[in-house]
Amino acid sequence: MYRVIRIVRRRLLQMIPVVLGIVVFNFALLHLAPGDAVDVMAGEAGASNAEYVAQLRQQYGLDKPLPVQLGNYLWHVVQLDLGYSYRHNRPVLGLILERLPATLSLMLTALSLSILLGVGLGVLAAWRVRTATDTVISIFALLSYATPTFWIGLMFILLFGVTLGWLPTTGMESVGAGYKGLDRVVDIGRHMLLPAVTLALFYMAIYTRLMRASMLEVYGLDYVRTAQAKGLAGGKIAFKHVLRNALLPVVTVAGLQVGSLLGGSVLVETVFGWPGLGRLAYDAVFQRDFNTLLGILLLCSIVVVLANLVVDMLYAVLDPRIEYQ
Repeated sequence: MYRVIRIVRRRLLQMIPVVLGIVVFNFALLHLAPGDAVDVMAGEAGASNAEYVAQLRQQYGLDKPLPVQLGNYLWHVVQLDLGYSYRHNRPVLGLILERLPATLSLMLTALSLSILLGVGLGVLAAWRVRTATDTVISIFALLSYATPTFWIGLMFILLFGVTLGWLPTTGMESVGAGYKGLDRVVDIGRHMLLPAVTLALFYMAIYTRLMRASMLEVYGLDYVRTAQAKGLAGGKIAFKHVLRNALLPVVTVAGLQVGSLLGGSVLVETVFGWPGLGRLAYDAVFQRDFNTLLGILLLCSIVVVLANLVVDMLYAVLDPRIEYQ
């Protein structure tokens, strides 16, 4: 146990230069884009006076050289101060923490659905390889992978929201309903179902194809052939001897795709009006609210690095032969 804690502590220390490099890169990249928050604010105020624009830039510290701005930003980040959102007139950290639960709940739900469905369908396809079941699952996975996520979301809204009226199509919960306790949980679940399934389908297709290929590869190993020669049932071989080893590639890809899952939430949250970090990042881009956007990117990078740390730990659980490095 002490060894595991020591290794986790070392990995967390290794995160520091990685996150620092990401912060510097994102800061430089965003400030290379034309325009800033002052241009947007001046345009909305209808004031193009150069003196007024210069006054705003001085007020928000945007008149200083870029290296000085970067140094100030890094110093504030070390103190857990992500700056001030000029658009929302409040600290960025509080704004992000307010939106974070919505995004995490959507992301974790979509990730769980995609892994459970992908692994289940992949195992079934490998178990019934070269049958009608395998063909149907493969076609479904291919269609889910090839269809744009935004189109799936719009079709879900049209079918289940507009035509059938079964599920709500926007927001996180019913505004003004006053639900409490279990009723509120059910209401949030109904709002989350469509965006979570929309986000999960693409990744479910990847895990299905990957799990099927991994299962078929493991089926060809010697120890599985020995189990088959002993007359063990097909189901017992699949779940006891094959599944555990076949899960390793899926776990690897799932860890790597946490970042793209967060990126996909931007589109899904925009389509369904989900009040999370994705929608906040989308608005921040058009409003040139760089502090908010940098804070979101920083948080996402930390989540991705932590997710890969968890994946490394899961390796040893799934395969005891893998040692912690």
